[in-house]
Amino acid sequence: MPLEDRAGFPTCWQTFGSGPRPALAVHCSLASSNAWAEVMQRLDDRITLTAFDMPGHGRSADWAGEGDFLTRATQIAASFVEEPVDLIGHSFGAVVALRLAIAAPEAFRTLTLIEPVLFAATRGEPVWEEHLANSALFEQMLTSGEYAAAAEAFTAMWGTGVDWQAMNDKSRREVTARIPLIGAGAPALFEDSGGILAPDALESLHMPVLLIRGEASPPIIERIAENIAARLPDVGIATVPGAAHMVPVTHPDETAGLIGVNLDRAAG
Repeated sequence: MPLEDRAGFPTCWQTFGSGPRPALAVHCSLASSNAWAEVMQRLDDRITLTAFDMPGHGRSADWAGEGDFLTRATQIAASFVEEPVDLIGHSFGAVVALRLAIAAPEAFRTLTLIEPVLFAATRGEPVWEEHLANSALFEQMLTSGEYAAAAEAFTAMWGTGVDWQAMNDKSRREVTARIPLIGAGAPALFEDSGGILAPDALESLHMPVLLIRGEASPPIIERIAENIAARLPDVGIATVPGAAHMVPVTHPDETAGLIGVNLDRAAG
């Protein structure tokens, strides 16, 4: 796994598969590029996937809080694009993918967004207020530095479904250490600091777009997908039965199959 400066940030990255089409994937918060391993076992003959560790994740350098987290993650992602690629993102990584696609739509053949967490897309709706209420305790714990408790609360809502106490000590320590990164990404998700929802931004994405959501995800995810899709010229929404937020990890067969469907919508 190479470690080199990307957009001025020490970044670790790896490549999966040997297919003829180049692709780029951005993982979710608190995970790493390894999150794509199971999905890529099902797609390794179709695409060659580059996946990097976002700042503070995996083997990339720690995030020191300098600048906007979404902007830096997007700049790093852009550094891997040297020709038209298929772009895939999960959760916060899907928001990075949206920001990148809007910046240079001609650089992407397809765009697959798995459970994008752009909460600002639902501002003013009942589901927005419900989500703020449900997240209030987590936000309080994060602000007060109760990181272990915050990590447990966060994984209960957004994790793989494995109970916190059933996780091994190493996993709990890693999630707890990284939990402040959720706060670093908050301006992008709650305030749309990246301007993704600006007039005509989403409308500029003319490549085939697929939004994938888990049937058992928090209700706000469905509304985010619907509101984003309503502004996209060429889009589909797919729901994975029985899956929750971590669908690429818990349901790699279905996720890979749906990514493949979106790949088929663009020639080459």
